[in-house]
Amino acid sequence: MAATMELRCWGGDWGLPSVHTESLIVLAYAKFSGATITVTPIDWTWKTLTGTVPELVYQGSTITEPAQILNFLRKQRFNADYELSARQGADTMAYIALLEEKLRPALLHTFWVDAENYANLTRPWFASRSPFPLNFLVPGRHANTALSRILLTKGESPLHTITEVEGKIYSEAKECLNLLSHRLGTAYYFFGNTPCSLDAFVFGFVAPLHKASLPSSPLQSHLRQLDNLQRFCDHILNAHFSSHPGETRSPQPVQETVDANLQKLTQLVNKESNLIEKMDDNLRSSPQHKPLRADPRPSLGNDKSSTPA
Repeated sequence: MAATMELRCWGGDWGLPSVHTESLIVLAYAKFSGATITVTPIDWTWKTLTGTVPELVYQGSTITEPAQILNFLRKQRFNADYELSARQGADTMAYIALLEEKLRPALLHTFWVDAENYANLTRPWFASRSPFPLNFLVPGRHANTALSRILLTKGESPLHTITEVEGKIYSEAKECLNLLSHRLGTAYYFFGNTPCSLDAFVFGFVAPLHKASLPSSPLQSHLRQLDNLQRFCDHILNAHFSSHPGETRSPQPVQETVDANLQKLTQLVNKESNLIEKMDDNLRSSPQHKPLRADPRPSLGNDKSSTPA
């Protein structure tokens, strides 16, 4: 019996199997290539702080980073790119580099640096998926990492602050989305009738922007004008991630444990509450006797010795 491949990643929400771009890339490619993996969300575990996701575990080996994981799956004969020509393979590498250079900084800014989006969506989501006290640490660490990455890659002279580079990164991201939309056209996938690694990368980058309820996002507003990219994301979700017989579902053992513990705690609190009520009833129904203690202030009227002769 073949060993099972386990993928550790952030869990899903917003109608997505994962809200994390890198995790989405690997999940989509696994679906496209036919790889059978067991998905283990790191939500509500200490790996929300210490883990590097996505993380593929197989026969004692651990592989991280989407590109490395996809290469590993290809070596295991799970290759979604086997029908691509040499030219299409070169185009795939070029478009993936374009996504990393032009679209990723704007996505990092949208979800982690934009104050309104961070306060109302990103921070509450990641805090709610992290155990105490990590819920106070994880969102801030991700936000600092995102800001540092943007300034490192886009903060060249004369643009040095995040306010100065903001206009540049959004302009480049919109241009990238336009190029992807033009290349996709009216097709379901970028090359032919079957999805490949480029489809997985584009899906991982664009789907969170498409599905998240962002309070403030000029980039999401721009995406709303590109119907084919939105249709592209919806088609992949419906064709490859909808429920159907034989689909490997992501187990939720951690959430079930949390629910079970919460139920036990509720039962314990109810028992303690009932016990306190019974004790209170017993105290109220028992006879009350005046405590036997000396009166510290004797009445002058009852003390005859104090009456003058």
